[in-house]
Amino acid sequence: MRVINNIHLNKLDLNSRIVMPPMATETSDNGKVTDALCEFYRVRGENPLVGLIITEHMYIEKCGQASRGQMSAAENSVVDGLKHLTKTVHEAKPGLKVIAQINHAGGRTTPEITGCEKVSASAYEYNETTCREMTVEEICEIADRFAEAARRVKDGGYDGVEIHSAHGYLLCQFYSPLTNRRTDEYGPQTMENRLRFHKLVLEKVRIAVGDEFPVFVRLGGCDYMEGGSTEEDAAEAAKLLERYGADVIDVSGGMCSYRRPDHTEPGYFGSMSKKIKKVVSIPVIVTGGVETLDQADRLVEEGCADLIGVGRAILKDARWTGK
Repeated sequence: MRVINNIHLNKLDLNSRIVMPPMATETSDNGKVTDALCEFYRVRGENPLVGLIITEHMYIEKCGQASRGQMSAAENSVVDGLKHLTKTVHEAKPGLKVIAQINHAGGRTTPEITGCEKVSASAYEYNETTCREMTVEEICEIADRFAEAARRVKDGGYDGVEIHSAHGYLLCQFYSPLTNRRTDEYGPQTMENRLRFHKLVLEKVRIAVGDEFPVFVRLGGCDYMEGGSTEEDAAEAAKLLERYGADVIDVSGGMCSYRRPDHTEPGYFGSMSKKIKKVVSIPVIVTGGVETLDQADRLVEEGCADLIGVGRAILKDARWTGK
């Protein structure tokens, strides 16, 4: 099996191409790591087929919290818990690596969860509340919060960090023409404008974690909705993100979230990831609908990705065998 062979990535060595992607368990205690959370990742880390775990998204500040049970990277007090979690994962199996995903929900939260006014690229309604368009000053402040969160996860023993720009969250809201109607330099007029916030985040995160710490971007490359981002946009965006310093592109859906409408085949984002892989030199991950090793092998052989995320199958069965 090609997918269970060792692979050298940009700044990271893995003993398998199989990735457990981030999936929210909602088992934190007021944002902090719990024993249940550590056990969840320990038993899946023991699976001999898994080479990399990306833990569920963590909010970078309280106003960007997506749900009540979400993990936090928003304050220094969480670092000891992160150390406990990463130690648990690393001890589960020799060579296993773990990446932290950090996020700001933007318009996809509610004041009932955060106690804050909602902000986004532009004003739009979500969950019966309307968010306010962010100022440029606020964009810079949130980029700083991403950098601070990245430093915390590095201090917490993680092997890298992933910046979440998918599933309709804040950075995705700037990338998608469906939610970005700005008229300034962060507007949808060019791809450079749509990714200007991402560029700022990547620059500040790199300063915070150093040159050798892997920085992934989860790119919600296509909305699969009329007027939204396209697969061609995704390829153009990935080229820019590589130029801006991303070490890995982790492909998923945009405003459509983690599912592709009317598609359930293994690797249903594969047509998009294949376009991305053709134009970048950094590794590409694709997730969606993969249930067997044969399916994962096929996606690698067809040039869709370098690494294959297996989510629901491992969520349902920690001892997934790939058969």
